[in-house]
Amino acid sequence: MADLSHFDAKGDAHMVDVSDKAVTDRVAVARGQVTIAPETYALISEGRAKKGDVLSVARLAGIMGAKKTPDLIPLCHPLAITKVSVELTLDSDLPGVQIEATVKTTGQTGVEMEALTAVSTAALTVYDMVKAADKGMVISDIRVVLKDGGKSGRYEAT
Repeated sequence: MADLSHFDAKGDAHMVDVSDKAVTDRVAVARGQVTIAPETYALISEGRAKKGDVLSVARLAGIMGAKKTPDLIPLCHPLAITKVSVELTLDSDLPGVQIEATVKTTGQTGVEMEALTAVSTAALTVYDMVKAADKGMVISDIRVVLKDGGKSGRYEAT
């Protein structure tokens, strides 16, 4: 457990002390997708979902999710987020919705969890908005694709 920063020497979970870390610009980008039935894809793309504009509501939910991350993930630090953007793109090849979230801050710890939470919340909202029409949707491939800033530097998924 010594390599895991959220556990102390005894193995007890704790919030990491970031007070000695440098304040740097930080960014994280996460992606994920919701695979849906062709009929559900048509419902969303034609704007016929009974609950309203699925992509707009999911975008707002993703932004709200990023802002609420420390309320949901017990050991996350509350951060002064300076930017959250969530893009949802219909993809006829899935068929489904591709989701990408970008989160920025200037601080002592990164925003990977906020980006992942934004994508997850947006994906769950897509599910909620059209679950009456498609209970077989699959939320998948949620991951960090870019992280930059801080001591560990830049990470880009391949």
